[in-house]
This record gives sequence, structure tokens and C-alpha cells, in this order.
Amino acid sequence: MEVFLTTLKGVIDSLGATVVLPIIIFFVGLVLGAKPGKAFRAGITIGIAFIGINLVIGLMWGTLSDVAQAMVTNWNITRDIVDVGWPAAAAIAFGSDVGLWVIPIAILVNLVLLVFKVTKTLNIDIWNYWHFAFLGGMVYMVTNNLTYGLAAAGVASALALFLADWTAKAVQSFYNLPGISIPHLTTAPGVPFAIITNWILDRIPGVKDWNVDSDTIQKRFGVFGEPIVLGLVIGLALGALGYYNAESAAVKILQTGINLAAVMLLLPRMVQILMEGLIPISEAAREFMKKRASDREIYIGLDSAILIGNPAAISSSLLLVPIAILLSIVLPGNRVILFADLAVIPFVVALFAPLMKGNIFRMIVAGTLELAVGFYIATAMSPLFTAAAQNAGFVMPEGASNITSIADGFIWPQVLFTKLAEMLGIVGVVVTAGILAVVWFLFSKNTKAWEVAAGAPAEKK
Repeated sequence: MEVFLTTLKGVIDSLGATVVLPIIIFFVGLVLGAKPGKAFRAGITIGIAFIGINLVIGLMWGTLSDVAQAMVTNWNITRDIVDVGWPAAAAIAFGSDVGLWVIPIAILVNLVLLVFKVTKTLNIDIWNYWHFAFLGGMVYMVTNNLTYGLAAAGVASALALFLADWTAKAVQSFYNLPGISIPHLTTAPGVPFAIITNWILDRIPGVKDWNVDSDTIQKRFGVFGEPIVLGLVIGLALGALGYYNAESAAVKILQTGINLAAVMLLLPRMVQILMEGLIPISEAAREFMKKRASDREIYIGLDSAILIGNPAAISSSLLLVPIAILLSIVLPGNRVILFADLAVIPFVVALFAPLMKGNIFRMIVAGTLELAVGFYIATAMSPLFTAAAQNAGFVMPEGASNITSIADGFIWPQVLFTKLAEMLGIVGVVVTAGILAVVWFLFSKNTKAWEVAAGAPAEKK
């Protein structure tokens, strides 16, 4: 069994998400009753779309990383905990002992919860199972017990399904993604921050009426409010902050501007291609459930990369880049300096948009709150993150004594899972599962109210 799992994990790692996902989509389409030709075309189209999305994200990643490094150098920021980025965190997670078993565990948990009608989400985003392995690996590190780590990974996969179910109607309505949910543990845990921020802002006179969404900006400023021009302006501003005293400063500033303008235009186009592939699968899922399960809904769980093409998500995340670097300077007790994962910020804020109706001002406030808390989480948890990395054979960056990443190092589930397991052992894992079960029960008893709280449209009276 272990040899088989090692081989399976090796195949998935070598093929990558852009090859594995089309294969999964093809077989899911066949199971749901789609014609082979349609299922095959849908899988290929989705694979192509994710290649395009990854290319654009790579452009944004490189641009923001270079700007951030320039800012850090110019402002003479020094910290002893280095952000190594989510690819390193994923390598650490899949390189751990838990990573070997996480795929069959997560699939089993998903199928059991689907059969017993606890969840509506079929999570086919297998590559991102590494988030479950990461949390399970952290529990393994604090308990020195592989069984506890595997159990925690299973609970983490269930947590992702709950968050996906909770936010599904908001995602489907705001992003026009019928039948889709987002079981992504970098994105979904931010929803409570958005709810708290929205509640506070709704009670501040004057501020509660500020509506800074992309449509309002475009109406007020005309061509200068269009997404590509916003991307250009934000890019020029970020470039100026980073390269004002560099050689060939004008060239670098202009390149930053045009790169981010390209991101603002190309990401939505890639998502449109993705939707072309998803529609046949979504329709097949509805027909399947209509015939066999009395119209029971089923959601297809996908990577939150399909959300970040929204102008509000990109604009707010780009504006959060200098804010994040400023937070790393001014927050007392913070020891983290950001580098590689600044391009993950769009994933952090993507699920704020439905709740805040694309209000960029509110998304920035909520993102600032989540990042501020995240700095302290990352500072506190970095020794464990670093130990897990070393245990998985990760090569530490030169000059770094401790490491982290925004993707998983900044999120609250890391604290919940590891601290309870550290204090109570397997009882802590059971308590975590119990908390999730209680919350899920409450959600099931008043589903519509919970969905509206997460940004779904309220029913018209």
C-alpha cells in the first residue's frame, strides 16, 4: 500500500495540477453522465485555462516579488523569519510522512460526508490537498505521533468542505460560477475576518456609505477607472515605491505598471476559458442529481485561483502589498518579512468580495486586519513551521533562521489544530473535530442565514 501511495504521489507531483485536473474532470464528467466527447473537451479546456491562469499569476508573482525586495532594501527592513512562499510550504507538506497518505484520506472523508449528505462539495482540487497535509504534519510534529497527524489531516479536509459549503452560494452568485464551491484553506478561513469587518464598518456613520467598487470607480473616472488602467496606475505607484532610487528606475517603474495592467486584463479572460470547460460538468452534475437524488445539489470544489480574476480582488490585493510591507515594519513584536508570497494576497481576499459586494475599500480594511493577525500567528508558529520544513528535507534559504509563508503560516486553523493537539494529544484532534461538527450542525439548521452572512444574496420579501 505504501509503495502504491508513494508512486501515486510521485505521479501527481510530476504531472502537476494542470495535467491531473483535466484527467479528474474527464472521469468525473463520465460518472455524472456527460458524453465522452463533452467530458474530454471540458477536461482539456479546464487544463488549458489553469495553464493560462498560472502563467498570469507567475507574471504577477515575479513582478510583486521584485518590487517587494526593492522596497525592503530601500526601507532597510530586517527580520529573522523569512517568507519562503507557498510552493515551499506545499513541498514541505507533501514531503512529510502525512503527505504520503493525505490523498486517500481526504478522498475517503469527502465520499463519506457526501454519502451521508453532510456536505454538498465534491473536492476535485487534489493538488491543494497539501493544505491538509500541512496541518496534519504540524500536528505530527507537536505530538510525535503519525496517527494523530493523519487524523488531523482528515479533520482539515472536512473543515475545507464545510467552508466550501458555507460560501458556495456567495461564490456562485457574485462570481457567476454555478455549481462551484471553494474548499481552499488559504482563502476560506478569511471569511470570519470579512464578516467582523463588515459588521464594524456598517456601524460607523459616514464610512458605512462609502462604496468603492470597480463599477463606481469606472463610472466616476471613465477610462481611467477601467481595470487595466487601474492596474497600470497601481503598478506605477508600486514601482515608484520600490525603484525610485534604482538604476534605470523609469524603465522598471513602467515595466511594473504594464505587467500589472496585463494581469488585470488577462486573468478574467483565463477565467472565462475556465468557465467554458466547467459549464458542461456543472450541467451534468445537476442532471445526475435530478435523476438519482431528488434534485439534491452537488458542488464541484475547485482552486480559488478561479476567483482572483475579479477586478475588486486584484485591485484590493495589489493595494495591500505596500500595506503588508508597512505592517511588517510597524507591528510591535513582529519578526516576519514578506517576500515570495505577496502574490498570494489575491487568494486571501477573494472571498471577501461577495460579502462586501466588491467594495475595494472594505476588502482592504478586512485584508489589513487578517494580515495583521497573520503576522503574529506566523511569528508564534515559525519555529514549528521551520522544524517541519527541516523534517521534510527542505533546504533553508541562506541567512534565514526561521521561515513561514502567507499561504498557510498566517491562517488561524494552524493555531487551532496544533495548539489543541500539543496540549491534549489525540483528545485535541477529537475536540477540533467536535467543534467542526457543532458548527456544521448549526449551519445545517439555519443554512440560508449562514449563507447570507457569508455574502449570498438574501431572499426577496
